[in-house]
Amino acid sequence: MIVPLSSLREGESGVIAFINVDYKGRGKSWGFVKRLADMGLTPGTKVTVIKSAPFRGPIEICVRGSRLALGRGMAKRIFMEIDK
Repeated sequence: MIVPLSSLREGESGVIAFINVDYKGRGKSWGFVKRLADMGLTPGTKVTVIKSAPFRGPIEICVRGSRLALGRGMAKRIFMEIDK
């Protein structure tokens, strides 16, 4: 099952299946992918949700032993493969 990272709950984990890149001609799209890659978020990487802030706040995740905080906008564009 493939779902956006923003829909995972605390304690759930999965593997990054793909990152949705916006192809509307804006130059920011590839910068977004590069930024995620610099943080270690690449397809095939295991991600665990540590904490999900209320009221559409950021999501705290654990990636390769490091904790990161992502905004909901970024998390909506990262699609995870989870087993259910």
